[in-house]
Formats: sequence, C-alpha cells, structure tokens
Amino acid sequence: MGQISIGKNYITFSMRDKLVRVEPYGKDSIRVRASRNTTLSDETWTVIPPSETKCDITGNADKAVLTNGGLSVELTKIWCDYQLVFYRNGAEILRTRKEDDGIFRHIEGNNYQVKAVFEANDNEHFYGLGQEQQSCFDRKGCSYDLIHYNTKSSMPFVYSSLGYGFLWNSPGTGRCELTRNHTLWMCDSAYQADYIVIGGDTPADVMQKYCSLTGFAPKFPEWAAGFWQSKMRYESQDDLMEVAREYKKRGLPISAIVIDFFHWTEQGNWEFDPTLWHDPKAMCEELKSLNIEPVVSIWPTINPNSKNYAYMDDNNMLVRTENGQYGIFPFNGQQTYIDVTNPATRAFLWEQARKNYYEYGIKTFWLDQAEPEVHPQQFDNLKFHIGNGAQTALLYPYYYAKTFYDALKASGEEDVALLIRASYPGSQKFGTVVWNGDIPSTFQALRQSVVSGLSMAMCGIPWWNSDIGGFHGGDIESDYFRELIVRWFQFGVFCPVMRLHGTRVKPKNHVDRHPEVLEKSGGDNEIWSFGERNYGILKDLLELRERLKPYIIKHMNIASETGTPIMRPMFFDFCDDENCYALDDQYMFGSDILFAPILNEGQTERRVYLPQGKWVRTTDKREFDGGQFVSCSANIDEFIAVVKKDSGAVEYFA
Repeated sequence: MGQISIGKNYITFSMRDKLVRVEPYGKDSIRVRASRNTTLSDETWTVIPPSETKCDITGNADKAVLTNGGLSVELTKIWCDYQLVFYRNGAEILRTRKEDDGIFRHIEGNNYQVKAVFEANDNEHFYGLGQEQQSCFDRKGCSYDLIHYNTKSSMPFVYSSLGYGFLWNSPGTGRCELTRNHTLWMCDSAYQADYIVIGGDTPADVMQKYCSLTGFAPKFPEWAAGFWQSKMRYESQDDLMEVAREYKKRGLPISAIVIDFFHWTEQGNWEFDPTLWHDPKAMCEELKSLNIEPVVSIWPTINPNSKNYAYMDDNNMLVRTENGQYGIFPFNGQQTYIDVTNPATRAFLWEQARKNYYEYGIKTFWLDQAEPEVHPQQFDNLKFHIGNGAQTALLYPYYYAKTFYDALKASGEEDVALLIRASYPGSQKFGTVVWNGDIPSTFQALRQSVVSGLSMAMCGIPWWNSDIGGFHGGDIESDYFRELIVRWFQFGVFCPVMRLHGTRVKPKNHVDRHPEVLEKSGGDNEIWSFGERNYGILKDLLELRERLKPYIIKHMNIASETGTPIMRPMFFDFCDDENCYALDDQYMFGSDILFAPILNEGQTERRVYLPQGKWVRTTDKREFDGGQFVSCSANIDEFIAVVKKDSGAVEYFA
C-alpha cells in the first residue's frame, strides 16, 4: 500500500515498485525524484547543487507538507500510489495526475521510460522549451519532442503564468505535452524521473532563482555588442581581408568578421588550409588593428582521412554507435562526431585549437554542428562517454561549449563569447551566443525567429541571435529578399547580438574566385550587396546599433548578475497586465525600449500594445499614453520602437 516517511529535510514515499523523494532545492524551489529502483541517483546533471536549504515539514504517514519559502508541496498517500500538489503563496499551481503519475516502462538494466503527468489548467500559459521553428510562443496546447537538431534546440524548462518555473532535469531524448487534458514530461530512458519546481512573485524572480541553479551568463564582451559580418563563406584570407578593409574604408561600424567552415584541410583537422589562408597570424594582427574580432568556425566532425582520426579512435574520443556501425553524419563523406562529453576529448580538441587558432590571436569560436546533427536521429544507438544517447544526448552542446570556455578561461581570457547552434540549461554560464540554425530566407522564418529569441530568453539564454536575412534561399537581386533583409536588419538591431549571415543565391554574373575549393561561397552578403537604396538604410541601422552599445552592455551586465535577459517578452516587465501574455510579435529590449518588428511582406502598418505609462515613438517623438493598442506606420526605411518617456533612451535615436 505504500508509506510516507519524514526525514530531517525531505519527505519520501515508498512501496513495492516505487520510491519518491521530495526536498528543498534552493530558494523557493523543490526537487522531486521518483524511481522504480530501490535507490535514487544523486546525479544533478547541469544543475548546480545549492547551499543547504532549510524548510518546514509537517504531517504523518498518510499526508505530509514540505514548505520552502513561498512554495510548498503536499504529498498524499492514496490507494496504491501517491499524489503531489504544489502551492505558491497558498494557491494551487500544479497537481500530479494520480492515476498515471510516474509511469515507468522498463528499457534495459536500471533504466526506464519515465513520465511525470500533471492535471491541465485551462487558464495557464507556458513559455520556454528552447527554439522551435514554429510560431507558437505560448506553448499551451502544444506538444514537442525533446531532441536537438539543426534549427531545433530543446531546453526542458518552462515558465508558467501561474508564477512558477518547471525544469525537467533529465538530459535524455523524450517528449513534453502541454495540452488541454494534461501536462506530460517524458524521457525515453532514464534511471529516474527528476524535476524541479521554482516559485516566484514575478518572471524576473523565477529567472533569478532558475539561473542560480543552472548558472548566470558571464560578463558580456563589449566588442560583441556591435555588428558581426558573416557569410557562407569567405574562401580565402584575401577574400576576407578585402571585405574587412572595405567596411573600414566606408566608415561602417563593424565589430567582428567570421571565418566559416571548410577553411581547414580536412574535417577533423582543426587548422587553416595554408594554400588559401597563407598567414593567419598576420591576418589576425591586421584585424585587431582595425578593431575587428576574428571568429573562426569549429566543426566536431571527423573521418578516417583526418590526421587526428586514428589517435582519437584508439583513445575512445569519438561518438560510437551501440552496434558498431561507422559514420553518423554524411557530409562530404561519412563523418562521425568527436565525443566532447569525454574530458580527454575536450583536452585534445583544445590543444589542436590552441596551436592552430589561439596562437594566431583567435579567441572567439563558432561552435557549429552542436546538436550533434546525426542521421538518422536515433540517439539511442549512440554511445557517449557519459552514457547512452537516449539518456544523455541533450548534453552534447553543453559539453561542446564547456570545452572552449574552460580552456579560454584557463588561458587567462576574461571575455569569452562562443557562437553555438544548440544549448541546454546551464549553457549560458559558458558564454554561449545561441542562434537558431539554418533557417530559410522568408518572412515566416523572420516571425518564427522572434518567437525563438523570446523563448530562449525564458530558458535562461540571454545571448541570442539569428542569421540576419535567413540562412538559405536568399536572392540578393530579388525585391522580396531586399525587403526582407531590411526588416531583418531592423530586428537584428534589437537582438542581443547582431550578426549578418547566410548562403545567398549566386547572381548570374557571379565568378568563382577559387573553383578548386570543396565548399564554395554563395553570393555576396555585405551591406552594400542589396542595392543602393538598401545600403543607405542598413548603414543607418549599423550606426544606430553602435550608439546603442552602452545601453546593450548595461543590460547584458544586468543579465549576468540577475538572469534578466535584454530581449524579453512583454509580460516579463508587465506581469500584472493580462494583455502582455498574448503578445508574441513585440517585446522589450532592456527596461526602456519596446520594439515591434514588421514581419510580413509589403506591410507598412501594425498595431502595437503599450502597457501603462508614458511612451515616446523614436522616429517622430510622438507621445502616447499606455494601457492601449495604437496603430503605427513604418515605411521600408522606418521601424517601430517606443521608449519610456522619462527613461532618457530616446537620446539613442537622435
């Protein structure tokens, strides 16, 4: 029948085939673990163990209540099972479904398919879960696979409009359903169900507590607040330097320039091809003299043609398949991935990067292929150093970022920024600048990027960006793309990081400079590449971004200290305004600027909601009273931003 027992700082429920433990885990936070095994695992994955948290426990063998600050949980014994009910400041926020909570289906050994199922609340809204290429910002009514792939980064954390955060603390692949009949979290294979509920009076309060458990972003490098120039791809050192010098010649603000993939001799050889990159040290020295940060792409792919393959293979530094097949990513030959979950792999990879990049002056890395992108996506067939992929696969980008962050810090670097294509709770503490992958060059993708950025902000990722213009399919000579690139640039100004990137359709008169290279460049992708009218518009936007840098750095520092992201949903600042929970196409950029992007082809007018207060539009300085929707127009050379009247932020737009 089962029994409840009360310990010094926890409650347990046990019966023949179930063991449950409820305990405080940081301020206003409660951790629940449930297993079919006779013991519970103390593995915390990426969660930082908090200092000892005091709590109050009352009850008996039939019912017990644990209270930790403003959050409490009631554990009740019912027929052949148990039920948990969570309360925040006395109001119920979460209740397990008694008939199917903690379902366990045996997989192998001590691992099970595990579930935690809760009653649905029709009046609840959910935000977070990472980035998905779809337009549902409010995740209520949706279901999602918990898995990484190119354009999808699963972050198993949500913020609820009822005033709590929920972290599913299992890094295996699985599923989340936030539907009308239940809320379900599932891991395909795990030793136990493991989750943490975090209570708070405001979204900022919850985010601060969440980041205290997963980590705060480090100090943001000042240079990174400017404009990053990138394309797919600069094929040689001369090509890249020609663009860098042209930006400076034109007096255009530029903070970074990116050296994309296949600058190397072979996948798995982390080095410059000397035939096209003849003097990387001199290149980096000149870029630094121009105040341009060089950024270099790293891929974690490798094949037997690499000079590092045999050594890494013999020393178990590669991701294996459980059944021994070779090759898990076909890209210019069969590739496998290096196993960054192995400390020995991380040390070896950094040694290659140190001598072939860092020694030349490169300290900012673009960590591509971070999911990792395997085909087919059968992670249960992958063997990592830390375990089977079904149990651990979501951790790959976490350890990928950790590889470079730890090494750079150990080398004495204070400012670290790592561009990366996937993340996991805790990745933010490694200075990750996450982007939403190889998305198409469409207005739909632009709209989805707004949702992605806001959703990642609600998962503790304050450093985020997208490829301005989208990654593939952009025709720089078409009217459609020339309109799109301007609207995306406007969005980019009001993103944590502003980075132009993409593979553009080659114009008819395009000439391949280096026909011998394996992966050729697309069309031009500099701000003078999209027509004369656009050039003037984009130049003004770059200059605005430069003026905004002190404001951006100020709010990035706030993120590092409190977890409050600079790009955030309207309800983050105005959580008592019900209208703000339904807004998915406008947001706050810091505490003083409200940005409402134009997201549709041919659109020049849209409605904007202004919360209570006094607001000033940045273009014509028109003043508005808050608490209403207003109609704003914006021709192609205009954007829609309003600022709090008494904040002083309007001065940036002079």
